[in-house]
Amino acid sequence: MIDAFIKDPVLLLFVVAAIGYLVGNISIRGTKLGVAAVLFVGLGFGMIDDRIDIPEILFELGLVFFVYSIGLSSGNAFFKSFKKNGARDILFILLMLSISAISAVGLHYLFVFDAATTTGIYAGGTTNTSALAGVIDQINQLGVTNATSLVQKAVISYSFTYPMGVLAAMIAIVLMEKILKIDYLKEAKQLRLTYNIEEKLTSRTIRITQPAIANHTIREVGLQYNWNIVFGRISKVDGHISLSNWDTQLEIGDKVMIVGGESTVNQATKVLGEKVDIILSNDRSKFDVRRIFVSNPAVVGKELSALNLHRKFNTVITRIRRGDVDMLAHGDTVLEMGDRIRFIAKREDLRALSVFFGDSYYKVSKVNLFSFGLGIALGLLLGAIEFSVPGGIQFKLGFAGGPLIVGLILGTLQRTGKIVWSLPYSTNVTLQQIGLIILLAVIGVRSGSAFYTSLVSGDGGLVFLAGTLVSLVTAIFALGIGYKIVKIPFSILIGFVSNQPAILDFAMSRSGNKIPLIGYTLMFPIALVIKIVFAQLLFSFLN
Repeated sequence: MIDAFIKDPVLLLFVVAAIGYLVGNISIRGTKLGVAAVLFVGLGFGMIDDRIDIPEILFELGLVFFVYSIGLSSGNAFFKSFKKNGARDILFILLMLSISAISAVGLHYLFVFDAATTTGIYAGGTTNTSALAGVIDQINQLGVTNATSLVQKAVISYSFTYPMGVLAAMIAIVLMEKILKIDYLKEAKQLRLTYNIEEKLTSRTIRITQPAIANHTIREVGLQYNWNIVFGRISKVDGHISLSNWDTQLEIGDKVMIVGGESTVNQATKVLGEKVDIILSNDRSKFDVRRIFVSNPAVVGKELSALNLHRKFNTVITRIRRGDVDMLAHGDTVLEMGDRIRFIAKREDLRALSVFFGDSYYKVSKVNLFSFGLGIALGLLLGAIEFSVPGGIQFKLGFAGGPLIVGLILGTLQRTGKIVWSLPYSTNVTLQQIGLIILLAVIGVRSGSAFYTSLVSGDGGLVFLAGTLVSLVTAIFALGIGYKIVKIPFSILIGFVSNQPAILDFAMSRSGNKIPLIGYTLMFPIALVIKIVFAQLLFSFLN
């Protein structure tokens, strides 16, 4: 069987992925490794025989797919968060990585490592392949006779500490959430207005009874209370049912249907009047409710207000389902391919609305290979550009940084003219998962032999300990300082310390939402550059 794996690396890749997936779903005291198990299974296979290998190009392909799709899906949230807390977050990330570098320097002198080994420990402990590549290039440019030996030392220490860089961060997350007594659900409720995270929506019919509301329009009430709700049907005192709009005037005795989060709906009920058992949506004699897919490229990437629906149809969009999340529909909501719109409309407008938005599951399932390929190509071109910083240090963003940055930009733009950059939600998730599994399997298999060699060598234990300390100390200090002193929400912080996709997946499983993804996408491009610079500075300083 080993010979089959040696001859057919693609077979090996999918065997590692399959076993890793099964292992990752094993629950130990409520904790699962998740997709990170693929990395450790890969290490096990790599230790069996040093001839087992997977081509580097598969790693690059998996990495590009993962970071580009992450960028596309997170662009809006990234720039929104960056605009709000950019200076604070950059300084915090700089502090966090400085702690890593200082820890590596201290261990360098404590255990008397050489510069190449320490630099490899730093790159592995922070799980940054680009930093290692930058140092290898730096060593080769020195033109020294022992360049090959230095490169090997850096690679071996990196390979040995990389798995601990992943595991130590996970341990720190679990440890600090218990010490700090983190309530993820409470945090999520507080961050709902800032970030687009899942909230259970409900609908309710309310009778207007409060005199303070009478004779005011929905626009005036909305401006006064700033509720995150949507008004639907309204039944006037005379029994006439129509769809509400911003200019609809509320009167005592009117019955109006609202949609929103449960807590917000409860607040609105107290201000407007009282809950009634009549469900206006049951009356479909004139208006009907329908869900349709957004598959028309002409409307993708546009705000709902820009579509001027009120001029074309007698309709109200109440909510939008994106993936597993129901969101309220507002004028500034940007449509994405694959969204499912729930609207109330006149029965005679239903067909025209379906045509307008597309409503084709087949089209939603397809990938626009032109925009997808062009976006990745632009990312790879950016990653290949060599940048210079003071001190003669040169670096490249590489396969990770370039596609991620381009993905973030294009994900924010959504579209450029007729080119739609965003991917359907289901397609994006699939690409993320495939890319992540591929890159973890390759890293594990290719590091297995070096991991075993370092383990049985004289210095293996010290390298292992040093890598663990760098990762653990950095993550614990970052979570503690960030939460207690800088006052960053813990759900964001665990995204900050997710130096590697497997840690990010683990962080999201702990929080139960996608808030850590916001921290990850904010941290990754900034931290990538800082790590590359720090790694080369470390080697220059310690050599």
